[in-house]
Amino acid sequence: MLTHWVVMPTRLPLVLRRCHACASERFRADGKFRVNAHHKLIDAWLLALCTACGETTKLTVFERRNVRSVRPELLDRLHANDPTLAAELLQDPVLRRRNRVAVDWGGAWRLDTGGSGHLDRDAIDAFDATDVIDVSVRFAARIPVRPVRLIAEGCGLSRAGVERLIEEGKAVSAIRLNGKVSGDFTFMLKR
Repeated sequence: MLTHWVVMPTRLPLVLRRCHACASERFRADGKFRVNAHHKLIDAWLLALCTACGETTKLTVFERRNVRSVRPELLDRLHANDPTLAAELLQDPVLRRRNRVAVDWGGAWRLDTGGSGHLDRDAIDAFDATDVIDVSVRFAARIPVRPVRLIAEGCGLSRAGVERLIEEGKAVSAIRLNGKVSGDFTFMLKR
C-alpha cells in the first residue's frame, strides 16, 4: 500500500531576533516590503513586526544594488508585497545569515495525509505479516521537522510509540528518522 503525505506551510514562520524596544525575541513577517531608491541604486527590506510590542524590524533583501541589476519581475513582486516572495526569502539561508536571524516553524505547518483522517494503530495492526505501508513524504517548503513527529501525527501514534516501531524495525527509512529533515523522503511501516 503506497501513501503520499505532504508537509504544507500554513503561514510564514516567525523570525527569531531580539527586539530593541521590549526584549522579545519573535517577529511576525506578513509579506510587506520596503523599497528605497537612491538615483541608480536601490535597497529592499522585508518588514517584520514584534509579536509583543509591534515594533518594526527590517531584514535586508539587498542594499545599494544597481537598479539595472535587479530583475524586473523581482522588483514588481517587491512593490506588490508578494507574500510568496516573503516565504521564499525567509527560507533562504543566505538572507537569514546576512541578517543574523533564525526562523521558527512551530505551528506554521500542517501534515496533509491525503485523506479525511490518518492511519491509526488498528489499521497498522490489521495487516497480514507480509503487508507493508510505503509512505512518501513531500515538503511544499523547506520546513525542518522530525520524521518521528510526522509519523506520529500521520499514524495517530505517540512519539514513544513511533520510537518503539523504529527500535523493533517496523518503521524503516533510508534517512535517520530521529533527526530533523526538510526535504522529501520515504519510509516503510511493517507489521
